Amino acid sequence: MTLPEPLERLISLFKELPGVGAKSARRMAFFVLQQPQSYAKDMADALNALKRDVATCSRCGNLTVTQPCPICSDPMRNRHLLCVVESLEDLTSIELSGLFNGLYFNLATSVSPMDDRENIPPDVIERLRALIAQEPIEEIIIATNPRVEGDMTFYALLDALADLPVTKSRLAYGLPVGGSIEFADRVTLHAALESRRPVTGD
Repeated sequence: MTLPEPLERLISLFKELPGVGAKSARRMAFFVLQQPQSYAKDMADALNALKRDVATCSRCGNLTVTQPCPICSDPMRNRHLLCVVESLEDLTSIELSGLFNGLYFNLATSVSPMDDRENIPPDVIERLRALIAQEPIEEIIIATNPRVEGDMTFYALLDALADLPVTKSRLAYGLPVGGSIEFADRVTLHAALESRRPVTGD
């Protein structure tokens, strides 16, 4: 059966979304088709606004429509704690848990030799060190994921920040080996944050 070209195009676009197969893409496309014209307009407006207005914070790399982002600008945040994450998804998961009230830094990368990422880019380290220099940071929580890439990223960060006279710690048990912060529930994140352990470069 040949579907109308606009419908086929929408299905193809939905199939490009993470975790969406052909059947789910068709179901979503037919759902949109059955909605009033105003729904399609609202969706188009939201997508346009997303691409036009949302950027990354110049300080921490979080998503924002203002510079710096609301977290960096919030005087009520604990500016002695800095949580370093690998991705926006990890940052969002920790923030939505409501368990952490410090500052963040999103690396937006990880060390993965299999993907030709042998180390953390120098410009990322420079931005991280600049943020640390601007704030009264006393502890850096390295919140990398408990898998091979996360371990390599952790040690790369530890080496890059070895000269800084601040406590470095890492998320502890609660997160399964090979798992992802993005998919951890609130109880698991709480255990990992509360049981974080200091680390050294030795």
